[in-house]
Amino acid sequence: MKLSARNQLPATVTAITEGPATANVELDCNGIRLVASITVEAAKELGLAPGTEVTAFVKASDVILGVAD
Repeated sequence: MKLSARNQLPATVTAITEGPATANVELDCNGIRLVASITVEAAKELGLAPGTEVTAFVKASDVILGVAD
């Protein structure tokens, strides 16, 4: 698989919460918790379950940071 996304994060699925159409997939990325929202259909097609090793690809045009006043 070749992708243009450069932000590739190896992770492990820790939990999946399915709604009617969207699945929130919780990931452990070297001790950092990430959550990916994908369709339930995609989660099933990928065979995702707790313990599954995945790669999270991040493609964003903006990153917004904030600091306390």
